[in-house]
Amino acid sequence: MPAPNRFILDNRRNFLRSLGGAWLGALALSAQELSVQGPGATFSSDVRVVQVLANVRDKKGKVVTALGQDDFIVNEDGRTQQIRYFSHETDLPLTLGLLVDTSLSQRRLLNDERSASFRFLDKVLRAGMDKTFVLHFDFEAELLQDLTDSRVALQRALDQLQTPPMPEGAAGRGSGGGRGGGSGGGNGGGFPGIGFPGGMGGRGRRGGGYPGGGGRGRGQAPGRPGSNGGTTMYDAIYLASDEIMRPQTGRKALILLTDGDDHGSRTFLNDAIESAQRSDCLVYSILFADDQAGRGGNNGKRVLEQISRETGGSFFEVSKKLSIDAIYDRIQEELRSQYNIGYNSDAPPNATAYRTVKVAVRQPGMTVQTREGYYPAKPVAK
Repeated sequence: MPAPNRFILDNRRNFLRSLGGAWLGALALSAQELSVQGPGATFSSDVRVVQVLANVRDKKGKVVTALGQDDFIVNEDGRTQQIRYFSHETDLPLTLGLLVDTSLSQRRLLNDERSASFRFLDKVLRAGMDKTFVLHFDFEAELLQDLTDSRVALQRALDQLQTPPMPEGAAGRGSGGGRGGGSGGGNGGGFPGIGFPGGMGGRGRRGGGYPGGGGRGRGQAPGRPGSNGGTTMYDAIYLASDEIMRPQTGRKALILLTDGDDHGSRTFLNDAIESAQRSDCLVYSILFADDQAGRGGNNGKRVLEQISRETGGSFFEVSKKLSIDAIYDRIQEELRSQYNIGYNSDAPPNATAYRTVKVAVRQPGMTVQTREGYYPAKPVAK
């Protein structure tokens, strides 16, 4: 069996790439013709349209599915926007990314995560329409399975989930040894600063490593052990969003299974969140901590809550009252109950700063779950 494709977090100086010109706006689409209602709306050129996916729950936390366009109010930076496109239970393709923490603190939980994840994917994926990739992270972020709709391939990738044999090997992995990192990028090609052993390099994906530049810079927090760390969660979110999710269309979501700790990422929390926002990707965080390991405490919970809140996903915590299977059922319910709302932003076309978005429902007692804002695309010179 060929070696799995991998994201190797090496130490080369040239892993910096500008964050400006390559970005697409997180929720910004363009439209020439808009249908006010119905899932068949087409988006092409000329008019800037912002698309928002939202879930609504009542006072009891039950998903509300019977609302219409007139029930919603959308504000951008405090200004009311006119809804131009609306649909419910959209048939847009779904792209999912499963990000699994395989650090040593998770070793007693992997079997449960593996089996529950496959049951979830088996239920939610529609053949020929939806795709999933599987990535795990410990000392490095590693892509076990690229985007596919094959349940056999996904099961094979999940079967490969395992914790690293010993933490002493981390130093070699991060600096070019160990799992085949090296400065040559495996088979050559691929992204600046990231090697792709196992055949990934030839695909020529867009991308470019991490924000912050070589050395420590912004990419590595003061006092962190860098590539010698053991849980590169922020790097995994950043790379999954930027390298895989950003070019995709339709609905996109990451499912993050972890205890919430990060040790050794080159990116910061805000970098990871911004990358997900710019790729128009929801993040569903599942806090699954091993009480015996003594990790994944309050700080990890706050971090995961922030990631999901700012990207428009949901946060869940596995407990005796809420199993991982029950959590997956709730995520599936949310993915199947989204309202798709589009509006023409009244902001100047050359305004490229982050814009806040608030979606509300006119009926009292209802809570709307959506992302907090978006980054617009930079205007294209004509």
